Amino acid sequence: MAPVSVQLYSVRDEAAKDFIGVLKKIAGFGYQGVEFAGLHGHSPTEIRKVLDDLGLVASSAHVGLPTRENVGEMLDTARMLGYSMMITGKGGDDFKTLDAIGRAADAFQSAAVLLPKGVRLGYHNHWWEFDRVDGRLGLDLFLERAPGIFSQLDVYWASNFGAVDVVKFLADHKKRTPSLHIKDGPLVRDQPHTAVGKGKMNIPAIVKAADPKTLKWLVVELDDCATDMMTAVKESYEYLTKQGLGEGNR
Repeated sequence: MAPVSVQLYSVRDEAAKDFIGVLKKIAGFGYQGVEFAGLHGHSPTEIRKVLDDLGLVASSAHVGLPTRENVGEMLDTARMLGYSMMITGKGGDDFKTLDAIGRAADAFQSAAVLLPKGVRLGYHNHWWEFDRVDGRLGLDLFLERAPGIFSQLDVYWASNFGAVDVVKFLADHKKRTPSLHIKDGPLVRDQPHTAVGKGKMNIPAIVKAADPKTLKWLVVELDDCATDMMTAVKESYEYLTKQGLGEGNR
């Protein structure tokens, strides 16, 4: 059973006001990990101490694409915070044609070789990677062209609002999927998300389709929510752990 983390972008509004306080609440809910999307003005050294004091670990981070100019600083931050998975994505225009997908995949593959052994670069999808290009899903084409990249599958976006069989896609790519973004909602474009377990996604079937030897983290992420976000983050953790889908600290 994979441990449960949360993408801190979910709680960005409250984190912008009191980042340390948010981390304390996340730990209090029982989460084992957090996935970073910025440090809200704090230093990596300061945040690492907070994590250690709270019994949290850094599962991963969403970052920019590594380049020769920024990779040193990115690795310093990763080492201080303790994560080895760096994750980023691309915009919709990069998945409209075969040539665009090829350029995006080549850019990621080139970035991956800048990272030392033990640090991995992953791709986080939105819905546009699950439109079809020449009869195939865009993310299929991308992963085929960039063999050094892992998939952090955002399961809600991967459904493309009900058009794609997420269970099948994950089963086909389970050896390259060490992290799942667990998200739920009504499967209606531009409608807010829900706490995990309160939407239309078949979360148990999706989690069970992953390879238990490959899957390292379940990462809750809610881009927006019709209810209080912090409450939804708490309820998402409770759903995953009570259903026996993920492991927490409580």
